[in-house]
Amino acid sequence: MREGRRHEVPFLTAVLTMAYRQLKSFLRIRTRIVMSMGRPLIWLFFFGLGWSAALRGPAAQGALGGMSFMEFVVPGVAMMSVFFPAFFAGSSVIWDREFGFLKEMLVAPASRKAIILGRVLGDSIIAILQGMVTLAIAMPLMGQVNPWGLPMALLAMFLTAIAYASLGTAIGSLVNNLEAFQLVHMTLAMPMMFLSGAVVPLFNAPAWMLTASLLVPLTYGVDLARSAISGVGIMPPWLDLAALSCLALGLLLLAVKAFERARPF
Repeated sequence: MREGRRHEVPFLTAVLTMAYRQLKSFLRIRTRIVMSMGRPLIWLFFFGLGWSAALRGPAAQGALGGMSFMEFVVPGVAMMSVFFPAFFAGSSVIWDREFGFLKEMLVAPASRKAIILGRVLGDSIIAILQGMVTLAIAMPLMGQVNPWGLPMALLAMFLTAIAYASLGTAIGSLVNNLEAFQLVHMTLAMPMMFLSGAVVPLFNAPAWMLTASLLVPLTYGVDLARSAISGVGIMPPWLDLAALSCLALGLLLLAVKAFERARPF
């Protein structure tokens, strides 16, 4: 008697199912929602409002590219609220391995490419929503806002979220425990945050720092969002968009390759 053929789940169905699963897992934990929103707001109100009173005058505006400190820092904080949750989302791969869910995914009748794309998409949507909420809260604190630049800022959030959700997922697929992931995450996250120009201006930075910042995807996301919202950036918006798109695609391919080699235990 011939065995029944195993029917594979359609590619798009698998992608949407995994994205929905990531969203549902996030929304079930209210403490995680509150804490993930609290961090960017702490940066905004304590760092942003606290330093905005001190960083005034011609010298400060020269260092900030002619912007006020709030006009400078709000796009950066909004992008940080996308960067951190997207990058840390890779830890969910390790949790799934610990509880056996990763093994079920790897033996499921679905393409591994569809599974990883769905994970990255779901984690990216979560990060983008946090960035949008932060930006909506912070925009009234800015002096001047270009409303026509908001779609470009959202595109910057989307590409940044894809890039870092992919990078985090790739790391989570390759390391074996949460402690190792947290060590790699913290080692990379803090230098990336400061090199990106999110909270520290790069307009008059040394050449070596500017060169190092070009290796960080967040740099292009922050600069693109700042150009769109505040009208001032280090690089042309088209260059930011092109570089960020290439980096997001490259990191997504890296995540696919890493997940295909992932071990279920």
